[in-house]
Amino acid sequence: MILTDAYGRRVNYLRLSVTDRCNLRCSYCMPAAGVDPCSHQEVLSYEELLRIAKAAISLGVEKIRVTGGEPLVRRGIVDFLAQLAALPGLKVLAVTSNGLRLGELAQDLKRAGVTRLNISLDSLDPATFAAITRRDAFAQVMEGIDCAARAGFPIKLNTVVMRGVNDHEVEEFAALSLKHPFAVRFIEYMPMVGEEDAGRLAVSGEEILSRIAARYPLLPLPHDKMGGPAKNFRIAGAPGSVGVITPMSNHFCGDCNRIRVSATGQARNCLFARQTLDLRPVLAGGDPEALRRALSGCIAAKGERHGVSWQEPGIDPITMAAIGG
Repeated sequence: MILTDAYGRRVNYLRLSVTDRCNLRCSYCMPAAGVDPCSHQEVLSYEELLRIAKAAISLGVEKIRVTGGEPLVRRGIVDFLAQLAALPGLKVLAVTSNGLRLGELAQDLKRAGVTRLNISLDSLDPATFAAITRRDAFAQVMEGIDCAARAGFPIKLNTVVMRGVNDHEVEEFAALSLKHPFAVRFIEYMPMVGEEDAGRLAVSGEEILSRIAARYPLLPLPHDKMGGPAKNFRIAGAPGSVGVITPMSNHFCGDCNRIRVSATGQARNCLFARQTLDLRPVLAGGDPEALRRALSGCIAAKGERHGVSWQEPGIDPITMAAIGG
């Protein structure tokens, strides 16, 4: 049995959230006051998360990305990642982090078997960084990125571009790829936390690329099937790359290959899905085959595409921290 939806798309990528807690308060991810965290009883145990991972791998999942909230704030995360890395059939184990704890954990993550790191970085200016994240932690994050690079990780830097907030930094971010072997990816702003006029913050991937191309010649790169939905380019002579992720202006639903499971066991076949499948009753039953059927059923119900736009969000206000990104 392979995870395949009604439109013939094969799902081989699981985004697995381990916590809804985070040590930043990014404006596009959650309200300024934060969100009420789930209780320890609501959050899946590591044993339950491993069972989901094993079921997904048995259905053809080859890549798992561990997310949050901020996954590195959960106690015991390194040991859990080592258990995930040891699962037969898993080809890529990635972690998405805000970088705050990488200074102390980068080497441990490498030893645990993590193969890739995505690090969120929305500004190269300490003041703008503090305004977006609502925390004065820029220096700590930059130290974490440096430690991750020295640990030998291939690094992707994810930047959510917001007009009038950090879009003036696009060219500066792109220039990082000239100095470092980083994959710098620009992500279109998505209306997730209930803004009344989300479109005012929107900067399309096309505009982002045109700004970069006006300064640097861009060479298109072949698509990496295990690398996610980014359209990637290289500035001539650069050791790194730049890319855009365009869920709003030019959706990539036709090539979607992922399923998401939140820290509370809610499976989503789309980031913008209105409905979720609660895996907790299935986990309580203890039947691996029932868990595989549940995951397969979730994917079978996947729509052809999402219907969200900057003008018509079309979803109730939700937070990335609650979903797992």
